[in-house]
Amino acid sequence: MRSLRKTWLLWLVLAILGYVAAVYRQVVAAAAGDALHSADAIVVFGAAEYDGRPSPIYRARLEHAADLYRQGLAPIVITTGGSGLDRRFSEGGVGRDYLAHAGIPDHRLVAETQSPDTAESARRVAKIMHTNGMHSCLAVSDGYHMFRIRRMLGREDVTVYTAPRPNSRPPTFWKRQEAVFHEIGSYTLWLLHLS
Repeated sequence: MRSLRKTWLLWLVLAILGYVAAVYRQVVAAAAGDALHSADAIVVFGAAEYDGRPSPIYRARLEHAADLYRQGLAPIVITTGGSGLDRRFSEGGVGRDYLAHAGIPDHRLVAETQSPDTAESARRVAKIMHTNGMHSCLAVSDGYHMFRIRRMLGREDVTVYTAPRPNSRPPTFWKRQEAVFHEIGSYTLWLLHLS
């Protein structure tokens, strides 16, 4: 009986390690390159905002989205993200305002301002897109975020092309590992929530 329990425990550990290794590879592969493609919309996933101004990371995402828009890759830009602790501003609203000041016409901008996390952003963006007859998007975020975004929007029946912001790879090996394992954990929690 004890031997059987050890065998099962070993198989469980191997299965977990195999899962982590498989997702690790997919996160890194998804971060490795752009899949620039024309789409119905560019979707910019939110990051922190400070008193109505985008954080440096969010600003870099927004600048990248503006460049993609100017290249003619999509006619609409959707910004995402709800309010954090500061209820006066939302990430999506701050992103929309930033892009409007960057010269993108208001009628080409949509802000999703209610989502507290990536999964909810994906659901809300998909609803906005489907309601408006859109089926494909160019997702803008950090590289290691792309795998999870692609899976979450894909589940909502949105075709996703990825456009990670330039220089989004963390500068050191340990920071990269931290980012990848954060994505593995977040993705796993999302899967568990679905079941």
